[in-house]
Amino acid sequence: MKSVLLIGLGRFGRHIARKLNEMNHQVMAVDRQEKRVEAALPFVTNGQIGDATNEEFLRSLGVRNYDVCIVAIGDDFQSSLETTSFLKELGAKKVVSRAARDVHEKFLLRNGADEVVYPEKQLAKWTAIRYTADHIFDYIELDDGYAIFELSVPQNWVGKSIGNLDIRKRYNINIMALKKDGKLNLNILPETELQSDETMLVLGEMKSIHKCFHI
Repeated sequence: MKSVLLIGLGRFGRHIARKLNEMNHQVMAVDRQEKRVEAALPFVTNGQIGDATNEEFLRSLGVRNYDVCIVAIGDDFQSSLETTSFLKELGAKKVVSRAARDVHEKFLLRNGADEVVYPEKQLAKWTAIRYTADHIFDYIELDDGYAIFELSVPQNWVGKSIGNLDIRKRYNINIMALKKDGKLNLNILPETELQSDETMLVLGEMKSIHKCFHI
């Protein structure tokens, strides 16, 4: 369980609050608008109405005590930037801020953000890859050009074992799990045979996965 300071309770912030609640994290939610704070109260540990660009208000929240501070402000970049900067100056352990444009991302990283999330850009990339190939079911892009893809089993791999295909050596790709009827099988062995009614979770460099599966 982690303690999270969540600043900004628009649609994006509310989605974060709901998910953190599902994961049983302790959340202090902050927004200028009373109605937004009230709407989030069922999903957070505590809520505060206040202006996060006010340094004294932020100080009163004890930002040093949170494992992570999330700035989810999306409709006012100036406020997002000021809040991010103040959080870092006040000793926040980790600051994650939302960007809405490329230039926002650069400024946030220069002014205190340890990491930046860019929902529109990230979702756009996911949508473009996911829905332009019938054999892709999901994907997560990792650092340094690596990714995890959920893919259907190629027809010419069906009925063959992972060992015989020698996927790791030939393609520099690891099959992490197989998925069937919504259930994951993590017990992947060289003798494991691939079936047409399964999907594969594969890990590797983006360029290797693109080449192997013709993405």
